[in-house]
Amino acid sequence: MDTNWKKFVVTPKESIRNTMEVIDKNSSQIALIVDDEYRLVGAVTDGDIRRAILKGIGLQEPVDKIMNKHPVSVLHDKPSEDIFLLMKQKGVKHVPVVDERGIIKEVHLIKDFLTTSIYENRVIIMAGGLGIRLAPLTNDCPKPMLKIGDKPILEIIVEGLRKQNFKNIFISVNYKSSQIKEYFGDGNGYGVTINYIDEEKALGTAGALNLLPEKPDIPFIVINGDLISNLNFTNILDFHEEHEGVMTVCVKEYDLKVPYGVINVDNHLINSIEEKPVYTFFVNSGIYCLDPVCVDFVPKNEFIDMTTLLKQIKENGKKVCAFPIVEYWLDVGRHSDFKKANTDFSNRDINR
Repeated sequence: MDTNWKKFVVTPKESIRNTMEVIDKNSSQIALIVDDEYRLVGAVTDGDIRRAILKGIGLQEPVDKIMNKHPVSVLHDKPSEDIFLLMKQKGVKHVPVVDERGIIKEVHLIKDFLTTSIYENRVIIMAGGLGIRLAPLTNDCPKPMLKIGDKPILEIIVEGLRKQNFKNIFISVNYKSSQIKEYFGDGNGYGVTINYIDEEKALGTAGALNLLPEKPDIPFIVINGDLISNLNFTNILDFHEEHEGVMTVCVKEYDLKVPYGVINVDNHLINSIEEKPVYTFFVNSGIYCLDPVCVDFVPKNEFIDMTTLLKQIKENGKKVCAFPIVEYWLDVGRHSDFKKANTDFSNRDINR
């Protein structure tokens, strides 16, 4: 039971962005929507917000636009054992306890009934690339070992996973792999277990999956080894399970600013002109959650990237879902990205 439940609450007119910050800060994966008397009027989960983003609903919109107006709750005389059973039946992790007027008195969290979760899900970090675009920095150093602040990119990723209790890590290596292996060893010094997937040749962002010593039996996460993000990977797993896809691709909004006036033409006539428009797209972030069946689509010891794997999975009638990222995310692929990452790190914009 959480006696400090007020950290979960927001008012109906609070922005979706601020509501998401509340969810992130308390690690509850939910915000409770209340009126001035703390009467429960709705609830919003992390998944609700991600779905709203995919529908084009702006983060500046009020949260009551997307809230569940009939959240699960119980009266204050309900025994704890019954509340735990209700959580399992409804598939929820939080149940507010209310009085006869619907005013919140306390909040029960499923973690109160369980021991600390250590996630058995494998996390596979793709760290075998050549990093050609970052030459000459990568002439003698694999890209994931380039330092952001005082730590290699790969160390930031590993430490972030450990803090979230993901400790079953595989690192796919190829270019200058000895540097990575010598630095991390078996992962014991970082509080995790690290195994290595040795690519004898470059296999792309998905090819190494068929080199795993054994096929996973539960969903697993794949991360490119040149990413910086403070994303909560538990949210991805929950979203993936809820939507029952075999593959979930984390996507990030990207604005393309055209520096000219865009002219729309019909034959020889100008219909309209739009001055320096901005087009918004969802782009692949390089973070994925996959069901074990995805490994069956990866050819043995052949080059294949995630884009090709995604297409093959869809062509076979499987469902692929999108999980939008609003948290900090940066693909350190170019010199300008590397410089920005170090600036963000020094300004503490990268929060782990």
